[in-house]
Amino acid sequence: MKDYKLIFAVLIVAIVWGTTYLAIRVAVETIPAWFVASIRQLLAGLILFLVLIVRKELKWIGRENLKYQLLFSFLMLIVANGLTTVAEESLSSSLTSLIAASTPILVFLGTVAIGLERFNYRSLTGVLLCFCGIVFIFWDGLKDFLNPDYRMGISLMFCAISGWALGIIFTKKLNIQKGNIVLNLFYQFMFAGIVQLVFAFLFSDNYNFGSWTSKSISAMIYLSVFGSVLAFFAFHYALTKISPVKVSILAYINTIIAIFLGWLVLNEEISLKFLIAAVLIILGVFITNYKPGMFKRSPAKV
Repeated sequence: MKDYKLIFAVLIVAIVWGTTYLAIRVAVETIPAWFVASIRQLLAGLILFLVLIVRKELKWIGRENLKYQLLFSFLMLIVANGLTTVAEESLSSSLTSLIAASTPILVFLGTVAIGLERFNYRSLTGVLLCFCGIVFIFWDGLKDFLNPDYRMGISLMFCAISGWALGIIFTKKLNIQKGNIVLNLFYQFMFAGIVQLVFAFLFSDNYNFGSWTSKSISAMIYLSVFGSVLAFFAFHYALTKISPVKVSILAYINTIIAIFLGWLVLNEEISLKFLIAAVLIILGVFITNYKPGMFKRSPAKV
């Protein structure tokens, strides 16, 4: 029997997170990146706080569980999400999403290294095929490395995807998301939001609140409600059902959606190389990810 909740969760992650690259790019047009990241997480935390109050589920999660939640929050929200937001001040949404698409390579190698996945030539071939697609698109941007802001943005993005990959691996290895997902996310969002708010006041050159446009503010609210609350809940649910590599493969679908929206809304260029690379990426996803019955319910553990 198919797990329709899992299918729905996967679709939410694939589609919604594909739109967040565009939303981040729009938000950072007038709002400093660390403010975008911090307000996004704090607003998401406030929404979950209200949900927990209504459900009467707000409680202390214990020191041990808190330690795991803060680790996950640091890797996936402060490092991955925060640095991605900062990087988009100098990179296009399309390029940012392309770099993020290399995350499954890091996840695959990491999970093999710690024994969560077996070394599989088919999976490795698929991941490398996807990587070739990314390189195929990235090739035209080599001259841009002469720009220091561009180099910094690229460096931040590779730090971001490393944090994301580690977060996925640790979540599965340590079973961080056991228990009440909403409660765990509340602690994660609030911790990340507070830390990022401190970064915002420390590292933002200009935070004139009067210059923030309604367009950027609307994008930031979208990131909070859909990109954080809805998508992260779906993401954590998916991690409890399927392997980290399979969840991370969604980055490729995110990339296709992000590049299409960047072209449609922000007039970012899509070349013939992109179309060829998209075929390589989709083929690589299929080779790496497909297994008969992969969306069926996992058997209950005794």
